[in-house]
Amino acid sequence: MRKLLVPLDGSPASNKALDHAAALARQYPPIAIHVVSVHEMPHDYGRSAAYFPAEKLAELDERHSREVLEPASAKLRAAGVPHTVESVTGEVSHAIVESADRNGCDTIVMGTRGMGTIGSLVMGSVATKVVHLSSIPVLLVK
Repeated sequence: MRKLLVPLDGSPASNKALDHAAALARQYPPIAIHVVSVHEMPHDYGRSAAYFPAEKLAELDERHSREVLEPASAKLRAAGVPHTVESVTGEVSHAIVESADRNGCDTIVMGTRGMGTIGSLVMGSVATKVVHLSSIPVLLVK
């Protein structure tokens, strides 16, 4: 069975990528989808721990992952698409590629722009990095 990895961050672009992957899975079965939500490691500049304890940051990341992954899982379940979900922490582009490798994915399907505040002029910086880091095909959904 082929497996597609779809990274989700809650952005319209990542949701379009999920919809596209689901359409591919329905059109060309058997395809399974692995959905991943990635959170950056928090940066500690000396004072941030006083404002945001590690437990609170982990709680916020977990809540965001649930808010992103639960609707995605419900959508895929309703479409009859086999899938798994995962939440990971790390540098986003590396974590996406590592998750694809770890889960035996054949292709990464992702949006060209995510929730990041700064992106390149042509496509998002995470998408650019994933294209360069990945040893498997990356399908970018505009």
